[in-house]
Amino acid sequence: MAETKKKQLHLGAFMRPVSLHTGAWRYPGAHPDANFNFADLVSFAQKLEAAKFDAFFMADHLAVLNMPDAALRRSHTVTSFEPFTLLSALAALTRRIGLVATASTTYDQPYHIARRFASLDHISGGRAGWNIVTTANPDAARNFGLDAHVEHGERYARAREFYDVVTGLWDSFADDAFVRDVESGVFVDTARMHVLDHQGPELSVRGPLNIARPPQGWPVIVQAGQSEPGRQLAAETAEVVFCAPRDLEAGKAFYADIKGRTKAAGRDPESIKLLPAAFIVIGDTVEEAQAKRLKLDSLVSYESSIASLSISLGTDASQFEPDAPLPADIPETNASKSGREGVLKLAATEGLTVRQLAQRYGGYSGLAFVGTAESVANEMEKWLVEEGSDGFNVVFPYLPQGLDDVAERLIPELQKRGIFRQDYEGETLRDHLGLERPSNRFFPSA
Repeated sequence: MAETKKKQLHLGAFMRPVSLHTGAWRYPGAHPDANFNFADLVSFAQKLEAAKFDAFFMADHLAVLNMPDAALRRSHTVTSFEPFTLLSALAALTRRIGLVATASTTYDQPYHIARRFASLDHISGGRAGWNIVTTANPDAARNFGLDAHVEHGERYARAREFYDVVTGLWDSFADDAFVRDVESGVFVDTARMHVLDHQGPELSVRGPLNIARPPQGWPVIVQAGQSEPGRQLAAETAEVVFCAPRDLEAGKAFYADIKGRTKAAGRDPESIKLLPAAFIVIGDTVEEAQAKRLKLDSLVSYESSIASLSISLGTDASQFEPDAPLPADIPETNASKSGREGVLKLAATEGLTVRQLAQRYGGYSGLAFVGTAESVANEMEKWLVEEGSDGFNVVFPYLPQGLDDVAERLIPELQKRGIFRQDYEGETLRDHLGLERPSNRFFPSA
């Protein structure tokens, strides 16, 4: 009897900024200018490709993040290259790794988005992915001629229609429309061209797109919303969901919810992959990895991070003694109970002081795997087997060393267990993710 192949992890690399941890640029050996150092970014992309990562994931912001000046002036996370410019350059210097960019449906037009992603897919040979976002930062509105942020429900209604328009534009030409017959002089068969002529409540777009159909049919659709409308948009449209559960139980609940919604929407639940963000620190021992994390957290300003802890606790944490444990009698408030409980659990589990808790919440407080290559692989495999995720978007603690630790130590351990590829088995991002190429809705037989 043939051996049943184990489920396979899918791994993206969250690379905008190069690390989400606000102290990453100060870590010993880190490159402080990595966000804007093209040579570094090329090196990172090529290392990720050598490690067989599915994708290089480029998030984006349309405004400087709205944070207090004390935090803003200390953070490397507020600025970076424009994604399409960078990924188009990286496409020429890599061969297999997927290239995923965020593009906003609120502050852009479908024709622009369709052209950019179609171009990136052609330039890269079928490696593009579109992360659909509606833009949460209210300051972005002022950069696009608006006095106030577009209302949440309206943003998602527009996003749903936006998806239909962009994918319709990608289907403007049949795959065989560009005949380029030198003898007859016919370059394109216009009978194989479709004029979209979309007229909807939010958008009016004639089409057709002035680019041949992308190599993947459509670039891979990624979605990152966690709200009720965001989850429904993911179930109806997404092929990859970038999410942020804090632990395995939350991950399993989110996984079941999205897969259930996907099935209810008439789609195969296997056609959507859930990849939570995972902050990974590798050491020779668990204790060494934990010490690296504490060292990294210590580089976050206490004065600028205490507000983050206060928000999570629902009370002013600046009144507490910084280098003492949290008081045992912190009263409950109307703030998030789950946030407060998360702080208390973390404080008890790791024995952190108020200062260390503030620096954790001001640095990076999401899901983290901190340990040896073996212990981290154990945790990742458990998430895969227990259906908490289909893989992860890896957040590196600092670069280049944090990336090197994952590529050179964790990846071989995952490969040894048979849960991560030894080599790419296809050329496109869809190949890497095991996703089918969508048929052309207007020319289904093509």
